Amino acid sequence: MVARRAIMWFRHDLRLHDNEALQEALSAAQEVIPVYVFDERRFTGRTKYGFKKTGKFRTKFIIESVKELRASLRKLNSDLIVRVGKPEEIIFQLANQVKSSWVFCNRERTRDKVTVQDTLEKNLWSIGQELRFSRGKMLYYTADLPFPITHTPDSFAQFRKEVERYVNIRKPLPAPGKPFTSLTVALDSGDIPSLSDFGHPAFEPDPRAAIAFKGGEEEGLRHLQHYLWGSDAIQQYHKTLNELCGQHQSTKFSAWLAQGCLSPKMIYEELKKYEAARGGEKSTYQLFYGLMWRDFLRFMAKKHGDVIFEEGGIKGSETLPLKEDYDLFQKWIDGKTGVPLIDANMRELKYTGYMSNRGRQNVSSFLVNDLKVSWLMGADYFESVLIDYDPASNYGNWNMAGGVGSDPRENRAFNILSQAKKYDPDGSYVKRWIPELEDVPVDKIHQPDRLSSQEQEQHHIRIGDDYPPALVSLD
Repeated sequence: MVARRAIMWFRHDLRLHDNEALQEALSAAQEVIPVYVFDERRFTGRTKYGFKKTGKFRTKFIIESVKELRASLRKLNSDLIVRVGKPEEIIFQLANQVKSSWVFCNRERTRDKVTVQDTLEKNLWSIGQELRFSRGKMLYYTADLPFPITHTPDSFAQFRKEVERYVNIRKPLPAPGKPFTSLTVALDSGDIPSLSDFGHPAFEPDPRAAIAFKGGEEEGLRHLQHYLWGSDAIQQYHKTLNELCGQHQSTKFSAWLAQGCLSPKMIYEELKKYEAARGGEKSTYQLFYGLMWRDFLRFMAKKHGDVIFEEGGIKGSETLPLKEDYDLFQKWIDGKTGVPLIDANMRELKYTGYMSNRGRQNVSSFLVNDLKVSWLMGADYFESVLIDYDPASNYGNWNMAGGVGSDPRENRAFNILSQAKKYDPDGSYVKRWIPELEDVPVDKIHQPDRLSSQEQEQHHIRIGDDYPPALVSLD
């Protein structure tokens, strides 16, 4: 008798806990074959503006996550079949080879990934097999919402009001508790590629980084436990979430959430346990608020589709006179705008793949409102370099920065000088990432081009040579 087989196609759900597709595969089939495909287009392709689609920081994080997933599956008498290529072709070939009945996966909703899953579904139909979808990235289930996706409020305030009032968050599903059934078909597990296979040199984390991110489910769960129970850092979250640097200035969950190493429902579950045991409701709610915001951006992507990737965004037309100025754009990327707060954040991003939420709001506002450069260029660069890149979050937030998002506020322009004085009052963040300004006194650290010639000599800085004058006036 031929066993009923299923392929479990891991995508942005690199975990065993709270993995609905995995649970459904184990329930439906006698034998489950876990598979991960490094999509060659995603790891070697280029973005619209010529950046690597997946930069070195995220590539390293994903490789680490895949390695850890394989190790976890091997402890359960299973393995992770790893391939490099086009998932819609490789999964189809494997399904045909092993004579599976189904392929299970968690559904994706954005452009490129939808094309891949739709093509795979058609390929599987041709051999009488079914692609079964589950959901795995969100806090809320679509079926539980008090409105259809097409009627999701475009205002976060209204969205939050309705889901908080009517929707209970489901419990996270447990990880498999017993070994997988041994396979009766032989398969080569495949090698997990290295950074160099995708054109990236090996590198060490920058010592100035707030945290040395490491991919994987166990790493994500360990970080969750440390942030809540080990350090009690959550107690101060409502005060620290807008700080620019520090290991505990924010949760840093985003990279593990983006690759599905951590489930948002698992975070919420632990958050409620912590709140019951140790209090801190103001901060725990603030983190819950952030998880809701993350879901809201996904619902916006589902509701509005590919327009979030277009210059008119959700609103349908640009509201600001923006241009594709490559010279200004490159200065922004390199942290050479002459505006220390912006340059420090952009250098942190360049050297670590990460930037605080407050930093992201400032640099996006500066690119759009001060340099008048297309928000699409900024979103494109972030897509490449961010270790925690997620399409819905990235483009949803850039839609709002560009004035074409769902935010009802007309003007989201930040006063960068005020932001600098508020969030980096002593200039310590700026000096961390711009060492050429190390000797500049606090009263001039955010406007170093106001130093007189004598002051420049005194503080070992020459504006125009060591550090550029500001591209725009901050007054």
